Amino acid sequence: MRKEITILATTYAVNPYKGSEDGMGWNFILQIARHQQVIAVTRENNRPHIERYMAEHPNPAYERITWAYYDLPQHLRWWKKGARGAMLYYLLWQRGVVGFVQKLGLHFDIVHNVNFHNDWSPSYLWKLGKPFVWGPVGHHPLIPAQYLKPYAWQELVKDRLTWSVKSYFWKYSGQLRRSVKKASHIICMNQSVPQVLDLSNVQYTVSPSVAGHWPDVSAAVVKERFTIISAGRLVPLKGFDLTIRAFAHWVRNHPHVAGAELQIVGSGPELARLQHIAKEEGVSGQIRFIAWVEREELMNMYRQASLFLFPSHEGAGMVVAEAMSYGLPVICLDNVGPGQFINSECGVAVPMRDYETTVRDLAEALRQLHADEKRYAALSEGARQRFGQVFEWDRRGEQLSGIYDSVLKKSC
Repeated sequence: MRKEITILATTYAVNPYKGSEDGMGWNFILQIARHQQVIAVTRENNRPHIERYMAEHPNPAYERITWAYYDLPQHLRWWKKGARGAMLYYLLWQRGVVGFVQKLGLHFDIVHNVNFHNDWSPSYLWKLGKPFVWGPVGHHPLIPAQYLKPYAWQELVKDRLTWSVKSYFWKYSGQLRRSVKKASHIICMNQSVPQVLDLSNVQYTVSPSVAGHWPDVSAAVVKERFTIISAGRLVPLKGFDLTIRAFAHWVRNHPHVAGAELQIVGSGPELARLQHIAKEEGVSGQIRFIAWVEREELMNMYRQASLFLFPSHEGAGMVVAEAMSYGLPVICLDNVGPGQFINSECGVAVPMRDYETTVRDLAEALRQLHADEKRYAALSEGARQRFGQVFEWDRRGEQLSGIYDSVLKKSC
């Protein structure tokens, strides 16, 4: 009979009412609790959301979760206002949480640093003297310079400076190297993580951080038009300029698809620029810019859509998994983010070449999936299968349980 074990998991960001980092923090805790007892340590400001959600949505898994709330003393956090200073606060929080756990005298078998999901800031949980699991961790890759040309020059400088900071930590941070050395297992978001952290002598798994739940798609949906959807913050990282230009190229060269529509769901500082690109390309009448909506409404938009166009440069992308769960074929760039999430059975990953060629290749992918109903249907079914095999939350829970078992066996 398998011995019951207890995982102490630090989840800095947890909010069951949100998506992205906060939503993933919540779901990781629930998945750990499916197979093990879990002590979840998070910030005090997450407590009201957690307690309200648990009261509104009963779940037997809650009996296996012990919550502990920790924040830095007021004199060490007065300067933090919302997102301002969040990264520095997180680094300090990671240091302080070790003493907090020691003071409580908690008993556990494994420590797991769950989020934030970056691989260039150290963790200190190994100081608790238990097997240490770290991740999923990763990073956004360097954005190729040709894809930043529609934006202000400051965006290229900003991206390069950010990369320089990450590179400095990867190369020179003794605390980061110690985190890697002390880790019993590291969960990597993509294939670039083992390279930058040099995990040649460390046990690791490459597994996307994103996941989702099966949606209810039992009722047939009549799709009145070919609708392309994309979602995310309107920032250069997401590549929405490529989305718009590829859509415009496809529509201009194939007049019979004039009834197609592109929906861009999100808000951010690049809205005006993207609207200008749509007007410049002559497709503003076929593009709907939709500010962030409630999660339920976004899911309904997936249900009504035909495919997901997402030439993002990021290293993750929760929206890709969500789209696949609704059977939407995905068109993206062949990179270490969304490009590694999909395969040829559920979407098209376009090679990263010069800007104009990339636009044409994305447009050609749109043309092919619109023109070939048989291939479209196969990719739609493949998207659902891929989601179930890789991105469904229960698969992630089973994966974590296997990692914990392996770590304990190795430590004996």
